[in-house]
Amino acid sequence: MATNELEELRKAITDTDNQLLNIIAGRQKLTMQVAQTKVKHHIPVRDQVREEQLLVRLIKQGQAVGLDPHFVTKLFHVIIEDSVLNQQSMLAQWANPGAQLPLNRVAFLGEKGSYSYLATQKYFARRSGELMEIGCQSFAEIIQKVESNEADFAVLPIENTSSGSINEVYDQLQHTRLNIVGELTHPINHALLVHNDIEPGKIQTLYAHPQVFAQCSHFLADLGNVEVKPCDSTSAAMLIVNELQSDTVAAIGSQAGGKLYNLRAIKSNLANQKENHSRFIVVASQPIKVPLQVPAKTTVIMSTVQTPGALVDALLVLKENNINMTKLESRPINGNPWEEMFYLDMQGNIEDGPLQKAIDTLRGMTRYFKVLGCYPVEEVSPTKVAAVNALTKGS
Repeated sequence: MATNELEELRKAITDTDNQLLNIIAGRQKLTMQVAQTKVKHHIPVRDQVREEQLLVRLIKQGQAVGLDPHFVTKLFHVIIEDSVLNQQSMLAQWANPGAQLPLNRVAFLGEKGSYSYLATQKYFARRSGELMEIGCQSFAEIIQKVESNEADFAVLPIENTSSGSINEVYDQLQHTRLNIVGELTHPINHALLVHNDIEPGKIQTLYAHPQVFAQCSHFLADLGNVEVKPCDSTSAAMLIVNELQSDTVAAIGSQAGGKLYNLRAIKSNLANQKENHSRFIVVASQPIKVPLQVPAKTTVIMSTVQTPGALVDALLVLKENNINMTKLESRPINGNPWEEMFYLDMQGNIEDGPLQKAIDTLRGMTRYFKVLGCYPVEEVSPTKVAAVNALTKGS
């Protein structure tokens, strides 16, 4: 009797879930119509005031039917983020009609299961056309695939919240003619992956990418006397553990990637910083046009004249034009001892007046200057509405 009652309840939940999916799909269609209107009337994608009003109303309505305000806030943050990214993707496609390909050939580090593989899947899920994955063993090989037209795009990790900038990628950007056309931030959750369930203390050899070892140095110190063996990618590390099928070896990688190699996670959240994210850039042979309605970022590379205060003078140009710099990275110039090449990430569209003016000024005062790319900002900051405070607004 109880079994029949449970089955009826489960059937009702399934029917409700199906209704929810149809409603969410209908909402997505409406947001695409909103995007068309914004294109026609040159309206920005995001309207923070509208989003805040929406969340306040939904929180109050949710409380009236017994829903927790924090749950409603979290749910609609996800829905709003998806709506913004879909609108940005549509606007970008309309602005670059010739860039839409029936097949996207994408080069990335490692094979299936690597973090670059997971980032590639995430980024191109919103792009039209099929995805052809091209795994590579080095950053130089990734760049070469696109430069030789064997790939249309490359996905490259550029920095991590725990281990910092990936210098080898910055050095590759210094010499390539490719353009940055996109970015994404992907959460990194390192797990200890093994073939069979074993105690971490029995592990004698550990395989991972050098960046992963750097990000998990505290865990390695606690693990004790274990031999660490660097690999070209996390997927290469997982493949080795899969092939060895030994109870004394393990890899560090994502739990999702480990499943592709029949590995199980016996410990997770291994990184020194628990909020561990990697930022990836997407590069291609040709630059893209970013509609002015879409939040954009522009990356440049420059070397200043060798005089005192030259870099400060260059950065003052950004301040004078009210340009926000989000990243400044320096790398040595090969063959020029003690001289540096500077990489700058700036908020703004290269076709917008203030940034255009700043770039023109910088070209005239630096020894070398190049725009590496102008591209949409993929990270959608949540609308700042405190769920508790929202309930008292307007009362």
